[in-house]
Amino acid sequence: MTSDIVLRNLRPMGGDTVDMLIQKGRIIQIAPNLSAPDGLPEEECGGALALPGLVDAHTHLDKTLWGMGWREHQAGPSLREKIDTERRLRREWDIDPHRQSMRQALLSLGHGTTAIRSHVDIDTEVGLAGLEGVMQTAEALSDLIDIETVAFPQSGLMSRPGTAELMNEALRMGADVVGGLDPCGIDADPKGQLDTVFDMAERYGKPIDIHLHEPGELGAFSMEMILDRTQALGMQGRVTISHAFCLGMPDRDRVRDLIARLAELRIDIATVATPSRPVPLAEDLRAAGVTLCAGTDGIRDTWGPYGNGDMLERAMLLGLRNNLRADADVEHAFACCSTNGAAVMGLDGHGLDVGCSADLVLIEAETVTHAVVSHPPRKAVLKAGRIVARNGQSLKEAP
Repeated sequence: MTSDIVLRNLRPMGGDTVDMLIQKGRIIQIAPNLSAPDGLPEEECGGALALPGLVDAHTHLDKTLWGMGWREHQAGPSLREKIDTERRLRREWDIDPHRQSMRQALLSLGHGTTAIRSHVDIDTEVGLAGLEGVMQTAEALSDLIDIETVAFPQSGLMSRPGTAELMNEALRMGADVVGGLDPCGIDADPKGQLDTVFDMAERYGKPIDIHLHEPGELGAFSMEMILDRTQALGMQGRVTISHAFCLGMPDRDRVRDLIARLAELRIDIATVATPSRPVPLAEDLRAAGVTLCAGTDGIRDTWGPYGNGDMLERAMLLGLRNNLRADADVEHAFACCSTNGAAVMGLDGHGLDVGCSADLVLIEAETVTHAVVSHPPRKAVLKAGRIVARNGQSLKEAP
């Protein structure tokens, strides 16, 4: 559903005050003192800063505990312990994927997020229930927010027989992206996992997004295997590597070589600006022409108690993690949380130019950098020209 509207007195990206005509969900005209067609509704923006819709390009909608009351964090320090604890608590706490994904998606919408890429667990215990729940949410909220699903083998692919068959079924059901996870560290079979992931991507015509937590040289080894398969199978521009902690290792010459190949093969990197691990350096990737997008990761789930769904706050964390201080550099952190994420998700017409989709955020701030560092409640959020949130709250009530 789209809406026709005239927005009065807003400042796109902090520029001069103008009006904006939106029709059939698209930006038709931007100019001062626009003459509006008769009967068209108008919204007075009061000089608010206008930003393109925020994009959460890496999260887990099926896992959040939002709205379930405070739960004591129980996960151990290792990745395997976190996975095992999550599997146990999913049963004990009745973490219903549809209900919980609705809650997180509407929370994010209130903060100005108009598109989400969600990794959804596929394993021999949960089966396809998580994907079914998130797909139900995506359908229910299709007029409010774009939700893309990644079939994600969180518990392992080769190490848990039967998971590959479930992944295939998930893709037949309509999952948008093929996921993978630490080919060495989780499956101890990098060739087997990556052959399976790339085969599924080729068979179903889907892009790929692989979690790569593996640090240092181990991660570099796995990354090179991903690079080689991307090149051999002609998957340029259709692969994302999430986290990519190995790009934060001390051997900068090794990292530069990897980044050069990422740029050559048009492989994107998704980060959550993890403060406790080495992370890819935003400026190194930007200089090489590698697209860096960002996400919230898990929001108040069994892995950790943090997160609130605010991608402007995530842009601030990304800026802090990368020591970005100049306005132009902080604006790049914002782009990672908006236009770059849209590019990775393949969303056409994302922006504030004439002809773009009218997905935008109005906020009381002077500049983009001011919005990032202060991230006040969003004055209004529009999806395809329709106002879907005000004052930091979605107009649709969460379950």
